[in-house]
Amino acid sequence: MVKIRVIPLLLLKDGMLKKPMRFIERPRTVANPISIIRVFESRQVDELILLDIGCAAHNANVNPDIVRMASEELTVPFTCGGGIRSVDAMGELIAAGAEKVVINTAAVETPELITTGADKFGRQCIVVSIDAKRHDDGNYEVFTRNGTHSTGLEPRRWAREAQERGAGEILINAIDRDGTMEGYDIGLIRAVSGAVEIPVIAAGGAGELHQFAEAVIKGGAAAVAAGSIYHFRRTTPDMVKGAMHSSGVPVRLTASVH
Repeated sequence: MVKIRVIPLLLLKDGMLKKPMRFIERPRTVANPISIIRVFESRQVDELILLDIGCAAHNANVNPDIVRMASEELTVPFTCGGGIRSVDAMGELIAAGAEKVVINTAAVETPELITTGADKFGRQCIVVSIDAKRHDDGNYEVFTRNGTHSTGLEPRRWAREAQERGAGEILINAIDRDGTMEGYDIGLIRAVSGAVEIPVIAAGGAGELHQFAEAVIKGGAAAVAAGSIYHFRRTTPDMVKGAMHSSGVPVRLTASVH
């Protein structure tokens, strides 16, 4: 049985970990990234995702040196992204220690990058991140450039196209829920996971232990990513796994969970 992954999602800006709400509101400085990465490494999380939101905002690539420093601290799988716009940039990050790369804005603006990246590194290395906002009429739209640019794309259709172009995974983030700790947008997760056959990572809004299992059981997610709940509440990935296990969700248990 495939185990559901529990993934801390870390946001980097100006060399420090940050956590805004809904992408742009009240950004809070969390800590030095290496210190937090060491903590999650010691807890043997299933995977770690690091996104440099500062690079994404300024059309710059993630600094490979930061990726190298992070990867030197890690034995768990490591995924990174932020501002990636070329296959060469992907290669630099993979050479620096990333196992997978995340592309968002560039995937929408130059979708052939998904295919060329998958052809060169394997589709298992390419994660397409989709940031979606819910409109008053209940419909969702894909936004890029840190959630500030309207694209007119519908998340399910874009996820399906990304899969067809070679994406190995989809990271779906609900802009309206991001950083709020009010719960995942289950409807959005379910819509996207139902549209593709590749794994979907749920992100945006986790604030209570039971919500992680809901993202899997009701939403169909193959992995659950979160940031704020680990930074601002006394919650650990092991606690999340314990709650998911109790709900019947298959997870990789560490000795401290048993």
